[in-house]
Amino acid sequence: MNKDILLSNSLTNKKEIFVPIDDKKIRMYVCGPTVYDDPHIGNARPLVIFDILFKVLKCKYGNKNVTYVRNITDIDDKIIEASKNKKISIKKLSEDITNRFHKDCEYLNCDKPNFEPRATNNITLMINMVENLIKKNFAYESNRHVYFEVSKFKDYGKLSNKKQEELISGSRVEETKNKKKQEDFVLWKPSIEDEPGWESPWGRGRPGWHLECSVMSKKYLGDKFDIHGGGRDLIFPHHENEIAQSRCANETEVFSNYWVHNGFITLSNEKMAKSHGNILKISDFKKKVSGQTLRLALISAQYRQPLDWNDKLLDESQKTIDKWYKSYVGLDKPKLISDNDLLPLYDDLNTPKYIANLHKLFEKSQSGNLEDKKKFVSACNFVGLLTETKDEWENFKKNKSILNDDFIETKIKERNKARDNKNYKLADKIRNELLEKGVQIEDKDGKTSWKFK
Repeated sequence: MNKDILLSNSLTNKKEIFVPIDDKKIRMYVCGPTVYDDPHIGNARPLVIFDILFKVLKCKYGNKNVTYVRNITDIDDKIIEASKNKKISIKKLSEDITNRFHKDCEYLNCDKPNFEPRATNNITLMINMVENLIKKNFAYESNRHVYFEVSKFKDYGKLSNKKQEELISGSRVEETKNKKKQEDFVLWKPSIEDEPGWESPWGRGRPGWHLECSVMSKKYLGDKFDIHGGGRDLIFPHHENEIAQSRCANETEVFSNYWVHNGFITLSNEKMAKSHGNILKISDFKKKVSGQTLRLALISAQYRQPLDWNDKLLDESQKTIDKWYKSYVGLDKPKLISDNDLLPLYDDLNTPKYIANLHKLFEKSQSGNLEDKKKFVSACNFVGLLTETKDEWENFKKNKSILNDDFIETKIKERNKARDNKNYKLADKIRNELLEKGVQIEDKDGKTSWKFK
């Protein structure tokens, strides 16, 4: 059987055999959060997807031979704007959001990356790269700004597979008189008034967003590395600009060999985005479901495909996890599965096929054979499922209640029946029970509605 890892490479638009630069030194960089608001379910998908890729790479090449870097962007226009709107300092906002991000990662049962650099800790290196690009005539200063001159880089647009004029049209490229051409992008910008800033050859200012990832990936992974990951929305302009400035600064023909991008999460087939007002925050799910349930829902579709989010998906994932715990046993060894069991994941992270195999292993484990149960639990553990003991799982259900629409509607019917029977003490008890679980109910015009508070 073929045990090569296959990955869909956005740079070539092909599924390719993964051939590392050095099989003793696998290197992966994934764009992390910009810490201005709580992570949402759209952010959760790449967290889980690249966590599974990290596990696959470690399984194939050895834990010590894989380096995973995921950055924290803690200086950005969005952070400055959010701090003003919330009337708190940028430092406090970025620290609070970073802490909540880490708690969300734990909730989703994601392994920690090897390195998690913060942009503000690498400003000197960013200034050095800008100076290097100016020296090599790929960048220019204009009115205390520094811009990368896109026309100087012949391969611009190859990742997006579009011509420059197509990329600029309809994109969020900043229009300003400071640039030679509108497609040029900012490497350094001045800081005004009370905005955070650092002294540089071009005055007090701060780095452009794209520059940050180029510098942090270089610091930990070198001038070129194996895999760069992120959501599809980052292909242009972020990743396109990373390639341009990194290759020009480092004088390489390659920045990353494989570009891996996950698809969007949609709600009623509309992209989830703050601008659309349809955001579901990860923290909202903690009130009603286990992180395992959310994780299973997130890998129910192949990572490159869009995932349409709905209550039915979450409910089915919850029922599956609950059923699988019938075969739970503790393991004395962490990995009891072979490369053959992981073949679906080797094939471009085919999680739906892997889940189908988990269902088969579960059915086999129901015969009562202890080794079959151990293999099933081990296969679940590999993708971050069934990681709690059965007692912990039952405790969670008992104390927090895995909430779904059926459970809530049943409780409301019980409360309404108690009210009809003038048993107001029981009715209040049910209301308070729901309230403790994060469900707020409201009686209006003879009808009872509910929402998560």
